[in-house]
Amino acid sequence: MLSNILDRISFWSLFLVIVLLPVFFLPFTQIPIETSKGLLLVVGLVVSIIFWIAARFSDGKISLPKSWLLLSGFGILLVFLLSAFFSSALEVSLFGIMLDVGTFYFMLGAFLLMLVSSIVLKDIKNAKTVFWGVILSSFVLFIFQALRLFLPDLLSLGVLGGKTDTILGSWNTFGLFAGFSTIISLFIMEFFSIPKITKWLLGILIILSIILSAAVNFPLVWEILGIFALIIFVYKVSFSFGGGQEEGAKRHFPIFSFAVVFMSLLFLISGQFIGGILPNSLGLSNIEVRPSLAATMSVTQEALMKNPVLGIGPNNFGKIWAMYKPQVINTTQFWDTSFNSGSGLLPTFASTTGSLGILAWLAFFVLFIITGVKSLFSSIKNNISWEVVTFFVASLYLFVSSFFYSTGNVMFLLAFAFTGIFIGLSSSSRSNGQATISFLDDPRKSFFSILILVVLMIVTAAAGFKYIERLASVSYFGNTLSATTIPIAENSIGKAITLSQNDLYFRTYAQVYLTKINSIVAKGASSLSDADKADLQASFDQAVNGAQSAVAYDKTNYLNYNSLGVVYNTVGLLGVKDAYTKAVEAYKTASTLNPLNPGIKLAIARVYFADGKTKEAIDSAKEALTLKPDYIEALITISQIEKSDGNTSSAISYAEQALSLAPDNKDLIDYVNSLKNGTSITPPSTAPTTNNTKAKQ
Repeated sequence: MLSNILDRISFWSLFLVIVLLPVFFLPFTQIPIETSKGLLLVVGLVVSIIFWIAARFSDGKISLPKSWLLLSGFGILLVFLLSAFFSSALEVSLFGIMLDVGTFYFMLGAFLLMLVSSIVLKDIKNAKTVFWGVILSSFVLFIFQALRLFLPDLLSLGVLGGKTDTILGSWNTFGLFAGFSTIISLFIMEFFSIPKITKWLLGILIILSIILSAAVNFPLVWEILGIFALIIFVYKVSFSFGGGQEEGAKRHFPIFSFAVVFMSLLFLISGQFIGGILPNSLGLSNIEVRPSLAATMSVTQEALMKNPVLGIGPNNFGKIWAMYKPQVINTTQFWDTSFNSGSGLLPTFASTTGSLGILAWLAFFVLFIITGVKSLFSSIKNNISWEVVTFFVASLYLFVSSFFYSTGNVMFLLAFAFTGIFIGLSSSSRSNGQATISFLDDPRKSFFSILILVVLMIVTAAAGFKYIERLASVSYFGNTLSATTIPIAENSIGKAITLSQNDLYFRTYAQVYLTKINSIVAKGASSLSDADKADLQASFDQAVNGAQSAVAYDKTNYLNYNSLGVVYNTVGLLGVKDAYTKAVEAYKTASTLNPLNPGIKLAIARVYFADGKTKEAIDSAKEALTLKPDYIEALITISQIEKSDGNTSSAISYAEQALSLAPDNKDLIDYVNSLKNGTSITPPSTAPTTNNTKAKQ
């Protein structure tokens, strides 16, 4: 039957999406790994949906699961859409640069993955096939990553760097995924009747997962792994000794889950004493900076007071952080770091979509937990299929990980895929769990049903084509960043912007032409030909146009105004009229959007100083010092201004304050000595700041 063939194509397409997500990437390209996985998601979903719709044309029936959990997932998607439409930067919230995690289109992809999984994978045989496929891909991922620890250069494949770069995501995300594989393998071994060879293979996977978790040595991995293993241990004991097994059946003590609990506890308690052995032996170094949960909740609270209902809009956490970050961050070396996500994915989503977003997520997870717990206890009481419970446990682990850490797109998408399978299996096991519509027997119903299906097919195909068009821009953008000559960079960034317009591309466009301006000026004013002068003017116009286009694209991103300020400041140094005034205006707007950033205040001070306005320059530099008292560059700038005004003693005083913060800095020592000796040397342009604060803030 034709519908069966089309349904099988739809299934295998969806199968490839879910199974290949952890390992898929495009080697030897300029395309980032997360973008590659987005391509897999979009193309796989498009093919699966189109062939599923085509199958419905053949059999004339549409079957959907009856599920409040699925409906609550649609509620989350609706809130994201509303929040995006009321966002000050619609394109940023809808799509971002390239299907950014947290945008509406990313959530649309996650929801469609859940919906299609609940429809296509409602059959237990299909669900098992996907499940074992994920186990197999986990094997491939772990073996590849284990080999990379010893052969990082050979297995870089043109996209990976050091040993801790992975094809899954960040190094810590890899550790969480290793914990995920451990938990799922444990669950299968404790509750499934499987062949002995399969148990041996799962045992090998558990050992490999534990070793790689130890190599990552991320405390959160041991915490979540230990808690889930403990739940499995207690659940198994309850099942075995509480009447869950058939009478006379052999009862086994859950030794595997008990061993994992003990091992997790050992790594947590020992800290670096044991946890640091393997990373140190392998020469692994992984420094990752992210906001703490407390800092994330702090900025979220401030953001909700400003936009209580729908929030600032999806994909805008960086703006919230810039506006409301705790001032204590300025005492660390990460004072100028722009964070695009909070402590975890789910808190980040909550901070950008307002109270409605928080309520939508709460409703989803309450229904998810209630439905899952019912399945767990129903399994003990009625001895129903364990496959249903397995997908619930898998989804729960992935969602918990996404709450406490920004796991990236793979684990979050897998969470929705497994939730969809859980919904499909649960609904199909109930007598009235499916809603079926037959439309070929009624001409009126047939016309409207087919019309809707055709429209859905066209929209799906158009969305896939649009994504691929944007994907082509990523390659050109990568060529821009790696260009060895200015003409190559000009050509590449121009093509990237033609295919996809966003503020990152526009800022890069401006930077390319600033570089070109500097290269022309470096020839010397006396040696510039008429062609050089014309090229200089054209480059200036292009740089300004690029920065202004970035501002027009997103007026709420301080980075765009900062870029515009850099452009005007650069051309101001070349004597362009009113350039300094425009630079100050741009920097002041940037400072309004990022009020606690001392670097922007210092940039304003330097523009004033270059424009000969020393009083305004000193005032702005002192504002920077108020925000960051150990800001060496601000102290040097004030010293330089005071020296230009003839206030040598004041200049020495500020220079000595800077030297006290970095007493071993040779450039600072020479500068202070030159002030005392009355000689003139160029002050150090940069100097390190000192702090002893932990990286995680």
